[in-house]
Amino acid sequence: MKKAKDSYHHGNLAESLLDAVDEIASKFGLEAVTLRACAKLVGVSPSSAFRHYADKRALLTAFATRALNQLSESLDKANHQAGKENTDAFLAVGLAYIDFAITKPAFFRAMWREETIYTSDESYVEASNALSAHLQGGFAETIEDRDPTSLSTQELLVWSSVHGLANLFVEGPVGKGLSKKHKLQMAAKMINALKPAFFPADND
Repeated sequence: MKKAKDSYHHGNLAESLLDAVDEIASKFGLEAVTLRACAKLVGVSPSSAFRHYADKRALLTAFATRALNQLSESLDKANHQAGKENTDAFLAVGLAYIDFAITKPAFFRAMWREETIYTSDESYVEASNALSAHLQGGFAETIEDRDPTSLSTQELLVWSSVHGLANLFVEGPVGKGLSKKHKLQMAAKMINALKPAFFPADND
């Protein structure tokens, strides 16, 4: 990865440290992440890192916040693109969720790991609420939603399904050794199997 010391004077050190979290966590797990290790990876002194993040928990909170925001953006983009191309938005959003987990496993693991983050952090709460709003809002507006302020049975079904499969892929019990393409093909079959619960008219 590019050394952060080259961009530090432009105010990018905070983001570069989060990139370092991703690199370390992807290779060795979130437990291996420390501020000193991240500082060393990006080529700055530990004291520089501590100016941005008071401790490891603050660093991981920012990392989790970034993950939540990026997942929300991925779901929005998938829905928008499906609408633009007149393709299956329900499938697109479900695959976007699982693709995010496969592509960015460290981000996926960090999002709701409450024992390692400051859950009352304002930015984290805002990002968490924004993602929840997407998922409570008819699974990113792909299924009927009568109450966007609560999680319906249908929304819970699809969220738990895609999150569960994503977690199985990330942690290894399912799809171990398979390519990303193969995993997404498996995911597409599962998401399509859910459709009768949401679009019964399409199956008459």
